Amino acid sequence: MLTSDELRSRIGDYVEAVNSRQADRVAALFAEDAVMADPASNPAKVGRSAVEAFFADGIGASDSWTFSAERVHTCADQVAVDFRIDVVTGGSEMTIQGIEVFVVGEDGRFTSVHAYWDEADLTIGQ
Repeated sequence: MLTSDELRSRIGDYVEAVNSRQADRVAALFAEDAVMADPASNPAKVGRSAVEAFFADGIGASDSWTFSAERVHTCADQVAVDFRIDVVTGGSEMTIQGIEVFVVGEDGRFTSVHAYWDEADLTIGQ
């Protein structure tokens, strides 16, 4: 099992990859059979290629974004992240604040991630 410091480092890698806006770089952090639901109420995307497609769609639909892990909490092979993402699309700004819960495999790749946020966590134009 990865140490708390190693888990935090993996989240740092994720933040850097998301901010790179390179879908393949983000997807490389996930296991081949990873499960992702963002938000958790949506149907899960299954597999590294589905994770890559999710990020590619988000990149294509936005002009820029800044993703940050405001707080990181570890427990065994899981990591809960209080996140914020500021997105610019067509000159409009949107912010989402929520929680992502990751499960990390022995190899350091994410085996699952579920994001928890809804309309109450979404701010437009501020």
